Amino acid sequence: MKRKYYYLVAGLQDISLDIHKLTFDQLAFRNELKTELHPKDYPLVEKIFLPFDNINLLNLLQKNDKPFNAKGNFSKDRLEENIKETNDLPNYMQKFIHAYKNQDPFFPDMNPENELTTLYYDEVISGEQNEFLKEWLQFELNVKNIMTALNARKYKVPYEHQVIGTDEVSETIRKSHARDFGLSNELDYMEELTAISRKDDIREREQAIDDMKWKYLDEHTFFHYFTIEKILSFVIRLGMIERWLHIDKDHSNELFKKLLKELQSSYELPETFKEK
Repeated sequence: MKRKYYYLVAGLQDISLDIHKLTFDQLAFRNELKTELHPKDYPLVEKIFLPFDNINLLNLLQKNDKPFNAKGNFSKDRLEENIKETNDLPNYMQKFIHAYKNQDPFFPDMNPENELTTLYYDEVISGEQNEFLKEWLQFELNVKNIMTALNARKYKVPYEHQVIGTDEVSETIRKSHARDFGLSNELDYMEELTAISRKDDIREREQAIDDMKWKYLDEHTFFHYFTIEKILSFVIRLGMIERWLHIDKDHSNELFKKLLKELQSSYELPETFKEK
């Protein structure tokens, strides 16, 4: 039986957004979850934030002198210590550090960023036990790769080495010359992505992709009441809202109001809980 987080999920409605800032951002929410979630559930949240660790790790390895992203799970000191001698980072990170330092990449035709991202998706998806998170990461990877390939085709740019991951869908995208990469029967959102790729306005494309992701999260957590899946979905959507704050504040507000409205209408406290 899944653990229930009644007070935590109910309290999500107290978060507010104005035109200038998010009063309770993704990082603050993650820090609260450290103490609110069961120890077996919190690592699921950490996996959502690993891409920020990937960025930090790559910047340190390449000595880019870029700002350190606080959203990562690991401190700068910890990453630097592991660059000197790997010992306590996720396995895919340790493998990448070793390969990078020895100039012996796992995927020689990929740039370092795509190689590290490929290792991340391969390891996390293949080893994940939570079905919601596993399926979300696969969906996210598919959308990323399909849009990369469709946009590359549009401008007649090679994309074989820009596709990340080594799963079956990724390999199909790399090799297929079919209009839909032969994926329409396998992925029910293939036609929607094809339509999105035809949009000339970049912002419109990005908004359409995020709307599609939002719909996916809504549909795949609709029957999850007070569970870790509902919380993971909220974490992901907070990240989307934060991103739009830097692009389009009005759209960010629209997304946040939509999120709160969905929270308000998506659950009803069990009678036994109400009595308590």
